[in-house]
Amino acid sequence: MNDFLDLGVVRGPMLIFGGPYSNLFATESLIREAKALGIEPENIICTGDVVAYAGEPAETTDAIINWGITTVMGNCEESFGAEADDCGCGFEEGTACDVMSRQWYAYANSCLNPSQRAWMRALPRQVRFSFAGRRFAVVHGSADSINTFVFAGSDDALKRQGFDQLGVDAIIGGHSGVPFSQIFDDRLWHNAGVIGMPANDATPRVWYSLLHEDAAGIRIELKPLDYDHAGAAASMRAKKLPSGYAACLEDGLWPNMDVMPEAEQIKVGKPIAAGSLVWPSPRRVAAE
Repeated sequence: MNDFLDLGVVRGPMLIFGGPYSNLFATESLIREAKALGIEPENIICTGDVVAYAGEPAETTDAIINWGITTVMGNCEESFGAEADDCGCGFEEGTACDVMSRQWYAYANSCLNPSQRAWMRALPRQVRFSFAGRRFAVVHGSADSINTFVFAGSDDALKRQGFDQLGVDAIIGGHSGVPFSQIFDDRLWHNAGVIGMPANDATPRVWYSLLHEDAAGIRIELKPLDYDHAGAAASMRAKKLPSGYAACLEDGLWPNMDVMPEAEQIKVGKPIAAGSLVWPSPRRVAAE
């Protein structure tokens, strides 16, 4: 395992996404999307949890490995790599999330081979890069915990502490499954969303982000991804994986909200809108 990977200065558009979650249908769709956009693997980062709920854990792992992109270790990679007894997601014992996770984890654990586990063990826990004059860190959960759920509605103090702890201008996180961007005193916290499950917004779409440099600074585009969600759901049902997650692929609603703060629960079922945010360049901020 490498705790830290520095990509140096990255130029050109970047594609960021999280949580393939064993969803080969969505993963292959994103691979095609990236090729159509002309974004090379060295400019693509996955925020972790390659394997989780859906029906093709080994095949999805191979797809990500063969794509040649940068992947951050998620709690699922940490657990599968160590052949642990559970996913390490941080679910409270006895909750619906905890019960269902034991089912999909056991299935996925039976599918992975030693070379795939070795790849997971070797993943970095943090990836850094510089882009358009800004310093970025990519983590799975929070700055100091691989399985902390960080939502837009989570305590801002946790995010501010992360900037200070890592000494960066921007943090890109994963794990929570819902995309968002927030700016704090000219520092950015961004979650690109995940491609393996919908964002609890009552649509089957999944999400990724594009980063572009332009005259005003860094433009962050939140992009929906359509794919064969019916095929992915059918695959889950054929393998007798938790029916609540299979239904979620179709109706876009999580089977429970154990991990969501109250500030997030009021947004459930409201379709997320694609859009963009411009984060001003350091030079522009200084001038203002």
